[in-house]
Amino acid sequence: MKRPVVLIVGGSRGIGAATARLAAQAGYDVAISFKRDAKAAAEVVATATAAGARAIAIQADAVSESEIERMFDDASAALGAISHVVHSAGIVGKNSRLDHASAETIREVIDVNLFGGLLCARAAARRMSRANGGEGGAIVLISSVAAVTGAPNEYVCYAAAKAGIEAATRGLAREVAKEGVRVNCLRPGTTATDIHEPGRLDRVTPLLPMGRPGQPDEIAAGIMFLMSPAASYVNGAVLTVSGGI
Repeated sequence: MKRPVVLIVGGSRGIGAATARLAAQAGYDVAISFKRDAKAAAEVVATATAAGARAIAIQADAVSESEIERMFDDASAALGAISHVVHSAGIVGKNSRLDHASAETIREVIDVNLFGGLLCARAAARRMSRANGGEGGAIVLISSVAAVTGAPNEYVCYAAAKAGIEAATRGLAREVAKEGVRVNCLRPGTTATDIHEPGRLDRVTPLLPMGRPGQPDEIAAGIMFLMSPAASYVNGAVLTVSGGI
């Protein structure tokens, strides 16, 4: 039986890595992309392989159009047609009020989270849409509760980028719905990953409704649902997994 193939953009750490592990356990073959941390990527691949999956890691800059296209082509060449795509690459930049943020920080945050996300979603739709000769599938983009709260005094530019991802989810979902592709978004709350500046997680944890941050596997479980046949009529949705934020 043919196994589904998932490409996880930014799959070497955090939520992306947790999704890769769960996907391998659930019967997917797995491609992950990484920018710098080859060791972390290799560990994810080893774990996925041990679970019975075919798995590869692809080094690529997920903001570069040419490298994104190569990443998709390399994943397909190694594992077959991609049936699922998760865009999990993200940064928050240096925490500050917006009026203290540098133009460089704002640009980088928008590029990685929104521009790169749009390019990856475009690449996925071009390959997966039945109107383009694809076999259909599911795309999951990753947002943040910051898109709702605005993240004042910390990273308004990140919040703006993630709000853009949610808008893109709704629009793209309507464009490709009749072409066999579902597009959804997962909106995590505060999660215990290395995306936070040192000390931030300890500072905000007492303020969280459940008194603890989410774990990457808890967020990944929501992504797995959105990818799965159980979500066959879920399209253009934003699923919040936030512990009550």
